[in-house]
Amino acid sequence: MAHVLWNANPVYFIAQERIMNINVIDTPSVMTKSNLPISDYSANPYVGCTHGCKYCYASFMKRFTNHSEPWGEFLDVKNWPEIANPQRYRGKEVFLSSVTDPYLPEERQFGRTRALLEQLQGSEARLSIQTKSDLVLRDIDLIRSIPNARVGFSINTLDEDFKNDMDKAVSIQRRLDAMKALHDEHIRTTCFISPIFPGITDVQAIISRVKDQCNLIWLENLNLRGCFKPVILKYIHDSHPQLTELYDDIYLHGNRLYWESLNEEISLFAKQNGMEYVRDDDSMNKPFDVPPVIVNFFYHEQIKKNAKKAEFV
Repeated sequence: MAHVLWNANPVYFIAQERIMNINVIDTPSVMTKSNLPISDYSANPYVGCTHGCKYCYASFMKRFTNHSEPWGEFLDVKNWPEIANPQRYRGKEVFLSSVTDPYLPEERQFGRTRALLEQLQGSEARLSIQTKSDLVLRDIDLIRSIPNARVGFSINTLDEDFKNDMDKAVSIQRRLDAMKALHDEHIRTTCFISPIFPGITDVQAIISRVKDQCNLIWLENLNLRGCFKPVILKYIHDSHPQLTELYDDIYLHGNRLYWESLNEEISLFAKQNGMEYVRDDDSMNKPFDVPPVIVNFFYHEQIKKNAKKAEFV
């Protein structure tokens, strides 16, 4: 159990042998315009993320804060004015969240994600939630009341040991169980297979495991950049030395042949299993009980919002 130290503001607490700095901050709005191909707006109730993923692409956000602590060791809890006119988001794609997890363990205490869901009631926004936590089940009542809402779970392995090497979020099994619980309640679910680690992530095995309890499957390749690139390459060298040459070829020499080959394999696998496979588009409005659509978002940072839709791959 974490021990909370109420010595001062900000709050510091010790969890999993780390000291965490938590601040409550005021912000004019929780909603921001989004450049993601899947959303019009992003909502991030927190700044920072306590999952501590070794590959976290959102770690670049640290330079926009005043924190000296490493990414993963601080959390700013946002306090914003209540959304006065939620219907301004009617028909808009709202993504929760793009640079944090809306269901961090600290959400149990601060409840900022639940507050946002309450404020979006009646907005008719098209809500997508993305998480690595089964805490989302706490809010099933609010999610069910938002038409077209969907909940995605990040799952890039079925190997709990590898998961534990990469992040401090809940187990893969708990994510799978939560996905099924939501799907059983007729809430649309997404399995986000991301990031795909070459030679480690078994994409076909994950698809086979989730295909009966989700409506969409997103695929995203591992992108290595910034401060976590040497961290991941060292991990591969130390823990999976047989893959060192492959990772050097991809991430030091820019060879994309691995991803082209994987794309072909998944295309064939989808066809053999009666699943639609498209690129850069998840806008299809399919009946709830049909097999999931697989969406390839490889190199998503190069995708433009006006990119051609439903291009088969």
